[in-house]
Amino acid sequence: MNGLRRFWESLDIYVIALLICAVVGLGAAFSWSISTGHWSLAVLDSVLMVVAIFGGVQSFRAPDRIKSVSTERTLRTASSTLAFIRDGLTPVGCRSVCEELWHETRAAAVAITDREHVLAYVGELEPEFPPGSPVRTQATMDVLSGGTTQTFSSITPAQMEDLGTMDTAERLREVSFLPAGIVCPLRVRGETIGVIKFYYTNYHDIDRTERAVAQGFAELLSTQLALSELDRQSHLATEAEVRALQAQINPHFLFNTINTIAALIRTDPPRARELLREFALFYRRTLENSDSLIPFSRELEQTRRYLIFEYARFGRDRISEQEEVAAGLEEVPVPAFIVQPIVENAVRHAMREEGTLHIDIYATTEGDDLLISVADDGVGMTSAELGRLRSEWSLDTPRLEEDPREGTGTALRNVRERIVRQFGPGSDIDIVSRPDEGTVVTLRLNGALRTARS
Repeated sequence: MNGLRRFWESLDIYVIALLICAVVGLGAAFSWSISTGHWSLAVLDSVLMVVAIFGGVQSFRAPDRIKSVSTERTLRTASSTLAFIRDGLTPVGCRSVCEELWHETRAAAVAITDREHVLAYVGELEPEFPPGSPVRTQATMDVLSGGTTQTFSSITPAQMEDLGTMDTAERLREVSFLPAGIVCPLRVRGETIGVIKFYYTNYHDIDRTERAVAQGFAELLSTQLALSELDRQSHLATEAEVRALQAQINPHFLFNTINTIAALIRTDPPRARELLREFALFYRRTLENSDSLIPFSRELEQTRRYLIFEYARFGRDRISEQEEVAAGLEEVPVPAFIVQPIVENAVRHAMREEGTLHIDIYATTEGDDLLISVADDGVGMTSAELGRLRSEWSLDTPRLEEDPREGTGTALRNVRERIVRQFGPGSDIDIVSRPDEGTVVTLRLNGALRTARS
């Protein structure tokens, strides 16, 4: 396959040579026709010569076309190989990379290894190097330890000369391995985690172009592997923070809810059973919502479920909750636990000794940004209290081990960290509060609607 492709690519060179010969021959024929008076032949020769010259000019322009096609193919190959290792050095992904590069380079075989085993091998002598077989060659071990690209030849020039009269199949049967190659490191955060190897049947097939191509693909793959590792670490960090947030949310009303249910068992058993079912469902959803994004409607549903227990504890006349969500926003993906903790803070810190605490949840848009506001008419905060709260949830303030889990600022900081991580710069929390008037907490999810459309 590789030989056939290279034949067609080199065909333009032969066409150019033939056209040059044709122009020279037709020129000689034209001169002979003029000198002998064969005017009809002279006209025919001149027409053919013009056609040949035009064809020659077009052919001389072919290198630019060949370069363009080659560049396009290389970029396409690079793009596809990066997609194959999006999940790291998996055997399936590595085999796809090797197959792609084997078809698109002059190498007789392409292989990828980790630090100990062959992950994939495609090309000549493929049965000799199955996935999982140990790394054997000294060149590979040297690159794994040194982290720099190396070329190698496994046989001496004299042996190569002896083998030169054989065809490729005979040569491979004779030596049972590919005698030359390029070994490039695959590096992540400065550490060599594997190599990619390009094998050749002859050391003279390795030139500066082949080495540059090999190093270029190795660097591209290393970059993608580094991005995959960062993505994995980010996912793990996000999941850990969600778990930490779950741990923070749970103790706040756990014992109060259990005590409320226990009291209702004596006074209102049907209501106690209903609350117990809701309680089990609430915690099941809490544990399930570790996904990075959930529909906004699901976050609102969990918030309402939380309020069921606060209604049971304080009474329906003490808390009133309303929602105003613009059409089409219910299915916009948002991080879990960004509304419920804010509502919980309002219940715990904004309620007066008497009267009803009104909590209103609004969702609207500003361009592609999603704006979510939680407003209450509770006790509010002074400017000094609001300043202390801002310092608690500021991302510029180091997170301290002794931060109290029940702290309002800690909950807001968790929410802010996750919306910034998920939606990037421009995402933030804004708080407006006045004593005896209430508090409004607004979340801005930068580009959330654009993310939903993609």
